[in-house]
Amino acid sequence: MCGIVGILGNAPVADRLLAGLKRLEYRGYDSAGICTAHDGELDRRRAPGKLSNLAERLAADPLPGIVGIAHTRWATHGGPTEDNAHPHIAGDVSVVHNGIIENFKPLRDELIADGRTFLSQTDSEVVAHLIDREVQRGAAPREAVAAVLPRLHGAFALGVLFRNDPDLLIGARIGAPLTVGYGEGENYLGSDAHALAPLTQRIAYLDEGDWAVITRDAVEIYDRDNNPVERPVVNSGVFGHAADKGNHRHFMQKEIYEQPVVVAQTLRSYLQRMEGHVTLPIPDNDLSDVRRVTIVACGTSFYAGMVARYWFEQFARVPVDLDVASEFRYREPVMEAGGLALFISQSGETADTLAALRHARREGQRIAVVCNVPTSSMAREADILLPTHAGPEIGVASTKAFTCQLAVLAALAANLARAKGKLSDAEERDIVRHLAEAPAAINGALAYDETIEAMAGSVAGARDVLYLGRGTDYPLALEGALKLKEISYIHAEGYAAGEMKHGPIALIDDQVPVIVIAPSGPLFEKTVSNMQEVRARGGRVILISDYDGIQAAGEGCEATITMPKVHPLIAPIVYAVPVQLLAYHVAVAKGTDVDQPRNLAKSVTVE
Repeated sequence: MCGIVGILGNAPVADRLLAGLKRLEYRGYDSAGICTAHDGELDRRRAPGKLSNLAERLAADPLPGIVGIAHTRWATHGGPTEDNAHPHIAGDVSVVHNGIIENFKPLRDELIADGRTFLSQTDSEVVAHLIDREVQRGAAPREAVAAVLPRLHGAFALGVLFRNDPDLLIGARIGAPLTVGYGEGENYLGSDAHALAPLTQRIAYLDEGDWAVITRDAVEIYDRDNNPVERPVVNSGVFGHAADKGNHRHFMQKEIYEQPVVVAQTLRSYLQRMEGHVTLPIPDNDLSDVRRVTIVACGTSFYAGMVARYWFEQFARVPVDLDVASEFRYREPVMEAGGLALFISQSGETADTLAALRHARREGQRIAVVCNVPTSSMAREADILLPTHAGPEIGVASTKAFTCQLAVLAALAANLARAKGKLSDAEERDIVRHLAEAPAAINGALAYDETIEAMAGSVAGARDVLYLGRGTDYPLALEGALKLKEISYIHAEGYAAGEMKHGPIALIDDQVPVIVIAPSGPLFEKTVSNMQEVRARGGRVILISDYDGIQAAGEGCEATITMPKVHPLIAPIVYAVPVQLLAYHVAVAKGTDVDQPRNLAKSVTVE
């Protein structure tokens, strides 16, 4: 996950910016850079690879200046080159950017038509050019930023530095976190309090849509409508490597809200948006000879694998076996030559999954690993490492790791389909386009947080809860039930909607909430028919669908949760959000320990 640090200081800032980047290394990165304003010029140093490379560059060619911005970045299309590293400079403006600018292609085309020259392949560079163009047309820096922000679609955090205004930094955020730090004759900008801890513990968390004008003596914060607002200045309490909840009540809530940006950053490693291709971190891996895929995982990762099975078989027409890791070896599976064994784990250290991986290795399988920790045991033993860039997940109940896993698995399914000759160029471009829409759709789903919170009380008093779904929504039903069990301790079960009449319908009465996950689409009518069977027996139905689906379902639901209208490919990624939020708010209503539920650990390292 990319990181931002900005310092508007009264002494040279390069070394302190570098130190701030080191505190953000836990997020993962493959290039880094620093830009300062000094003597009427913008000057920068950038380097691919580890921060030690940037440090060597700075040692050989020191960077003067008492105001600057810095960035750690995961490579997007075009690779981890110096040209693609941040900060980007366009004329009198330098920018660092976390997240994704969804509409960068039309913006880039517009700017090229206006005579602008691009030096990178990133979506981020368009921001620098847009702001600089406003400045060149006579706008003051804050006016330029205010004019550009409404044109940017997606999830992002920005830090902006101006050549002719060495007493100014501007930051802005939509969907991605950003923090302002307050010092003595200095002020700061950072991705989180952890980055700013050596500089200050007096911080303010920018709210969604906020942008901040920072000088050495003051910080002015504006909301998305450009109205001046006050955000509380708090003591971060962050020391060393302490984790930070920001302005959220729990880590789980914070991590749910981080999903637009971490899914965007994960996808940026797999999508070549300008070319319309899906790629893998190790592009030389030829998957054309894969005859069967075996997916092995535990818990939430297993449900991600269930969704992936639909994708692999639908797109690539490759048969898929799916196993819970703790059972895999003991059924003595037959593993054919030419098989790809795919292991999914947030930590990369789950004992059952690691043992299954080693069994598959002995059976001659090629090993692929989807993992959030690239230095973990599974990652080191993989032939094909498929990292998720979710950043540290502190809450025991997985949220952002799950959606990032889904993003990676969708990309892998498309890549496999292309390798097998089952995907045309036009179909691949459509997949890239739909996946690129996921971060904004997640952001749209988060907008219904208060609606979900309001209905949580009616679920919190239940003893039993059922979740129903069809197709890729069936694994979401299982995941929703797991989340509710994990953190609220309510008994919950997920079922394929068509299985209700084969037994579970006997459990239905007016004391049992039934959560139905049913976006409009090919399976909607069948799912609604099953929902009507529940309603006819007095079940309390909560329907999660889009506007069209809710209108078509008619009246009779106890409550509805309206989701953005999305393509079926990304529906599991987007619909994960309401089931996470519902579980979270029910647990808060019950007063349970949301982040550290009883009897559970983040990483299960014993069998």
